[in-house]
Amino acid sequence: MRTYKIPADICYGSMSFFITIVHNIFLLYHVEIFVSVYRIDKTSFWIGETIFLIWNSCNDPLFGWMSDSKYLNTSAQKGNDVVLQRLSFLQRFGPLFALSFLGFWISWTFPWLQFVVCLCLYDGFLTLIDLHHSALLADLAVSAEIRTRLNSKCSVFAAIGSATVFLSYAIWDKENLNSFRIYCAVVAFVSFLGFFFVSSLLKSYYTSSKESQNSTSDFHHGFPGVIGNTVSYKEMDLDDEMKPDHQTFKSYVYQLLQHKNFLLFSVMNLIQVFHCHFNSNFFPLFLENLLGETISPMYGSILIGLSFVAPHVNNLYFLTLCRKYGVYNVIYVLFGVKLLLSLLMFFAGPSYIWLLCIFIASNRVFTEGTCKLLNLVISDLVDEDYVKNHRHQAVSALIFGTAALLSKPGQTLAPLIGTWMLASTTGHDVFETAGDVGSIKFDVKNLDVASRESYKQGCFNLLVYIPIICAVCQLAVWTQFSLHGRRLQYIKSRREGSEKTFV
Repeated sequence: MRTYKIPADICYGSMSFFITIVHNIFLLYHVEIFVSVYRIDKTSFWIGETIFLIWNSCNDPLFGWMSDSKYLNTSAQKGNDVVLQRLSFLQRFGPLFALSFLGFWISWTFPWLQFVVCLCLYDGFLTLIDLHHSALLADLAVSAEIRTRLNSKCSVFAAIGSATVFLSYAIWDKENLNSFRIYCAVVAFVSFLGFFFVSSLLKSYYTSSKESQNSTSDFHHGFPGVIGNTVSYKEMDLDDEMKPDHQTFKSYVYQLLQHKNFLLFSVMNLIQVFHCHFNSNFFPLFLENLLGETISPMYGSILIGLSFVAPHVNNLYFLTLCRKYGVYNVIYVLFGVKLLLSLLMFFAGPSYIWLLCIFIASNRVFTEGTCKLLNLVISDLVDEDYVKNHRHQAVSALIFGTAALLSKPGQTLAPLIGTWMLASTTGHDVFETAGDVGSIKFDVKNLDVASRESYKQGCFNLLVYIPIICAVCQLAVWTQFSLHGRRLQYIKSRREGSEKTFV
């Protein structure tokens, strides 16, 4: 019997580390560097974001369809190993994702061209690895307990990876980017090697476990608590409804339009993605304009770092609650807490500095914490799609990709709507003022006291209006979602009954 030094579920979770160390830096600084350093003009920025919006929305279902459409069009074959396929994708495209990250931090062509090329290239590779890494959560396990355990491993490693923002904020200097560029190169190198070796190790584990499938203990040792090749088709006990699929793209779209819970989730997730990216894009702005005069740069660095690390640490507690009370109920409570905290801050006003510090940080913690739980919901939707449409093989990547088609536009809408609302509430057009003062942040030192307070109040309004509106809309949608309680238990029992799993 082979002895592996690193458990396979640890390897799966560590991939979140290699994504997070790169992606958090991208979220914080990609808008800042193009507006403040490369001086991209307003028209080019909006055109670039529009192109990115189209690409960002289409690539998820496109890559999902390319990966899983064969499971719709033909009867599944035993040789079709979806887990091994996903691991091969991660091994191939993970290192390329790390390399694409480097293109943002050195000016190598016209700002408008670099903006479009870098965004689309980076997001393409990010989509490929995130899609297949997330789909593995649904392919490796059916039970909520095992899925939450795998998700917990991801949260631990993502929390560790989020620590990179501490140092990035400390060394960021738009006047001299040399240290920041070296730091980004080191981070990309770690991510490159990590993806290659971890995915190779997982493939080795999985291949070895398949060779010894007759020994359940061997399989547990390689992939503890997860299922193998998802389905052993010669051993499946199918009911009369489970007939071979001969699907087309048109019929697949029709099935999704009839999938009420999927549509409700996509609306809720669109708002959630928008709110998450709004917080990430404008967090430094709120930090400097609302707290910059009262806290030191060191405390600012600590606050911004904690706001990225805390959601992952807190998610470990949320996942414990999910095992006890269910994912639906935990997300519902988180929406309610977000609304109550926002209303409390709105009535308190911007004068209570420490309350403002807590709110700015907690707003990210609860918003990002909710995002970390959504893969569990999509995995349940994969199960419901599998049962509802009598599939022979769950089309996990396709469901994850199609969900992103309707929700990922929030990533592009966040900076567009955010900059527009900032101009509306404060009179600060980042594209006009950035050329004068050299920063996306507005220099208020030369303003009189009344103008300075008016600008600060405008930033504060933007800070609290967004979470209030998002929370109200999400609560209205989420109350209509029915995949929980008895309905969820029925779906899981049907899928577990039709699949031979090693649990």
